[in-house]
Amino acid sequence: MNKRKTGARYEEQAACFLEARGYRILERNFYCRQGEIDLVAEESGYLVFIEVKYRKSFRTGYPSEAVDGSKQRKLSRAAAYYCHKNRIPETRACRFDVVSILGEQVELIQNAFLYVW
Repeated sequence: MNKRKTGARYEEQAACFLEARGYRILERNFYCRQGEIDLVAEESGYLVFIEVKYRKSFRTGYPSEAVDGSKQRKLSRAAAYYCHKNRIPETRACRFDVVSILGEQVELIQNAFLYVW
């Protein structure tokens, strides 16, 4: 299975996992020059930008460790563009969550990081 298919499979798993916890998925794979956002959702009044990371094992590190400073900046810029493009008011409560999938174990990290410019 190629990386794109693998990514799509685990993004779908993450979406189902989140929907079961009350998230409403608004968009999948939002692309722009600034980067890609795997999932955009609403949950408890928040607009949530979600990064999905998968690892078969922790041999190469935990999935959430891949959301480093550089990735956080890209996600933040893509989120800012998403809000601009969709005319989301600056007063709208937003946050960044990470869904970490290690083998068959799924973990949700809410408010994983703050907006980084």
